[in-house]
Amino acid sequence: MAWPRLFILLLGLAIILGLMLWLISSLQWLYTQVALTSPFLANLLVFCLIALMAVLMGAFLYYGWQFRSKKKPKNKRPPQVPTDKVDAAASNLRAVHRQIQQIQDEVTRQALLKETRQMAKTFTRRELKIVVFGTGSAGKTSLVNGIVGQMVGDVGATIGTTAVGQTFRCQLRNVDQELLITDTPGLSEPGVAGTDREQAARKLATEADLLLFVVDGDLTQSEYQPLRALGRMGKRSLLVFNKTDCYTQTDQDLIQERLHERVQNWIQPEDVVAIAARPQPVPLASGKTLEPEPDLKALLQRISRILRQEGEDLFADNILLQSQRLGAEARQHIDQERRQQADQIVDRFQWIGAGVIWVTPVPVIDLLATAAVNTQMVIEIAKIYGCDLTLDRAKDLALSLAKTMVSLGIVKGAIEVLARALQFSVVGFVVGKTIQSVGAAYLTRIAGKSFIEYFRNDQEWGDGGMTEVVQRQFQLHRRDRFVKAFIQEAITKLPTEFGRRVQQQLSPTRSDPNTPPSPPHSN
Repeated sequence: MAWPRLFILLLGLAIILGLMLWLISSLQWLYTQVALTSPFLANLLVFCLIALMAVLMGAFLYYGWQFRSKKKPKNKRPPQVPTDKVDAAASNLRAVHRQIQQIQDEVTRQALLKETRQMAKTFTRRELKIVVFGTGSAGKTSLVNGIVGQMVGDVGATIGTTAVGQTFRCQLRNVDQELLITDTPGLSEPGVAGTDREQAARKLATEADLLLFVVDGDLTQSEYQPLRALGRMGKRSLLVFNKTDCYTQTDQDLIQERLHERVQNWIQPEDVVAIAARPQPVPLASGKTLEPEPDLKALLQRISRILRQEGEDLFADNILLQSQRLGAEARQHIDQERRQQADQIVDRFQWIGAGVIWVTPVPVIDLLATAAVNTQMVIEIAKIYGCDLTLDRAKDLALSLAKTMVSLGIVKGAIEVLARALQFSVVGFVVGKTIQSVGAAYLTRIAGKSFIEYFRNDQEWGDGGMTEVVQRQFQLHRRDRFVKAFIQEAITKLPTEFGRRVQQQLSPTRSDPNTPPSPPHSN
């Protein structure tokens, strides 16, 4: 307990003890004076005073207890955040794996789990993936062949040849990790097959630990867009300016300067490297030609330096990036499944609410008549999103949304929309009950859809609050096509008498009950 509070408590106790001593002496004197004339009255007076003192003492102790300092719980440590990037990547991958387990669709769940298992294997192999990416004319294949031919260290055989290129296993001197270098199809290839191959190549690029984006001049629009997209997602990239032997030194300097300017926001100047993967043959005086060696020294040195300095970070950053992508994909699937389940709940409760109004002799739409229905709907939607609402909290949410709908004029607007679609006046008990029942279902649907948005956003209404969410749902559900389809569904969902009455109103001139009604239309 804090010293000021302890001092106040001790001072209060001392004052109370002093008063008690004074009261005891005063009571003794008073008792002797009253007892001379009425012993019973004296005893009663003493009892009342003692009871009053006990009440005062109890009140003091109670409020003193209420203002006690709360002890901090022991052994409760804040969650430990991994400081090492590899540990953080492993932790994030485990979290994504648990998230994927929540997906109910078996095919989707197994496909995503397969990806997580493949990423988990990289923790043991520690292989760094280098992907060569660019247009078909930029010389990607020549670059891969040059790297494989000049790589200092052992070069393994091709470990895979697929529709998206070849992958070679290599080892650089003074670098612990093994390298997997993959050539990919070029960008902007013609035809459907070319488009499919390009999509596969883009996926490989997003999975690379280090990306080599190859160009043979200034960036074109078709090259800039994918390179910028990869940069935005945090992909570690080198921009490789190939075919420098085709330019004069002045032109080389000018192109490199432009490349620096275009990528300065996400690629460092030292990561823009000029090479000649397959230099042009040089004619000799004898009439023969000389095939120069590939000029890849600057690129190999830069790759080697990056792998030595950032090897573990490259590996961890890519795992984090891939797990985040998987997590986003898993969240999207979970959200879709939850929305489908929540929509089914809304569909069910909207007709339950309409049935309540139909069997209740109420002359106007009364949201309070369906408060219990809406409250139960809120509770069931909350369970879909993993939220356990108390009954009181659900009631508060349902009533708050009902008041908002009334204040915004949505109740009146719903009546007008439905009356216009049904094309009859609100006259007579049965017709009025028709409007009431369909209106109750309609408003319950708007409320349910609003609650779905509330729970999808972690029990937050957003910057515009409940008002904006409800208005947006009303605007989405007031379109003529939806209203007509909704009324047609109401005819089949609500009691037979209800459907028969609506059909009569929709087709008042038909005498044959077996003739189907004409479809409703709006004015």
